[in-house]
Amino acid sequence: MPDHIPVLSADCANCFGLCCAALPFAASADFAHDKPAGKPCVNLRDDHRCGIHTELRAKGYAGCTVYDCFGAGQRVSQVTFGGQDWRTGPEARARLMFDVFPVVRRLHELLRYLTEALELDTVRPLHPELRTALEHTERLAAQGPEELAALDPAAHWHEVAELLLRVSESARRGVGRKKGRDRRGADLAGARMTGADLRGVSLRGAGLIAADLTGADLRGADLIGADLRGADLTGADLTGALFVTQPQVDAARGGPGTRLPGSLVRPAHWTASR
Repeated sequence: MPDHIPVLSADCANCFGLCCAALPFAASADFAHDKPAGKPCVNLRDDHRCGIHTELRAKGYAGCTVYDCFGAGQRVSQVTFGGQDWRTGPEARARLMFDVFPVVRRLHELLRYLTEALELDTVRPLHPELRTALEHTERLAAQGPEELAALDPAAHWHEVAELLLRVSESARRGVGRKKGRDRRGADLAGARMTGADLRGVSLRGAGLIAADLTGADLRGADLIGADLRGADLTGADLTGALFVTQPQVDAARGGPGTRLPGSLVRPAHWTASR
């Protein structure tokens, strides 16, 4: 594993509140009001801290509690822009920083998936390709502000996605898979799958909003890009699930019996709500 890969989780203490300023959001069940891109949230204080951080869910900002920049915020703030605060510099720098942040965030998410793939012994024959892809992605993320702003991260994602798909196929081979169980991109919103055997199933990009997955066996399932907002994971087993991230788990519901991959933290609101 290359030793120069950055921390891939948010460090808000070293970020200039970029997710609260650069990104847009619309009034919904997740956000209490509309906010256009490039305009600071009304709750963002002058020190770049959230004024209602401990009350986000109660005040209608549940969407903020399930967001993770994968370490892009501190990188853009402290490395790409060398610690220059968007509040105190020229407007052009602020606009550039806001343009760069989502690009780096996308690249850091990809670094997170590639790093996980390199930890899988079952796909060792693919490790050389994965290392090459990881190092290339890191080189892209390490570029200067102007280069990053001009970058199309979707094009790079498309290239690496094929490799990650091969990783998924290889890793899921033999994990209880059955023919015809590819549910990539499936619309499973609200589906009742209590106790379902989903071992080794591909759920890449599947819509699982408010799905009932209580007691489901998701061991070795591929969850990259799956929408788990409001999905009930009570008693579900996600041990060894592929490419599941903290934001996905944070957006779902669960309880003491939910089993998660070792790299993920049990969301605090799970305990509070059950």
